[in-house]
Amino acid sequence: MRIHTCYFCSGPCYPGHGITFVRNDAKIFHFCRSKCHRNFKLKRNPRKVKWTKAYRKAAGKEMARDTTFDFERLRHRPVKYDRDLTKTTVRAMERVQKIKERREKAFWDKRMEGNKERNRLANIAEVRQGIDLVVSPVVRAANKEKKTSAVRMQEDA
Repeated sequence: MRIHTCYFCSGPCYPGHGITFVRNDAKIFHFCRSKCHRNFKLKRNPRKVKWTKAYRKAAGKEMARDTTFDFERLRHRPVKYDRDLTKTTVRAMERVQKIKERREKAFWDKRMEGNKERNRLANIAEVRQGIDLVVSPVVRAANKEKKTSAVRMQEDA
């Protein structure tokens, strides 16, 4: 059984799931769910629909080029079953997956490194805008003392 990739969102299409559409010129389109099939029929461009992998790669939100992607390519070469070959292939797949995850994390960290400073500046701007709403602790303590002294004077009178 083969896990196909969705033509629209590039997600996995597992056997028995999704829709397979065959055009008149015998081109086969696999869709993982009806949402992707519907958008394809509406002639939407996957690079302009924000939830697709094509958009995320075009917008620079995901890695577009990496050597680990070469291992995911489809290979149509039949190979005679060999237990050792299968074992080394599975180990290599696990190792490639770990490398890919590490690189994706580094890519994400690099992409997000400016957000901390940007958020800090946005918070400062918000405080400056509503500075009249912020009361200092010294003023708060002075107001508390005034209230307690006013209550004492009322009790004495």
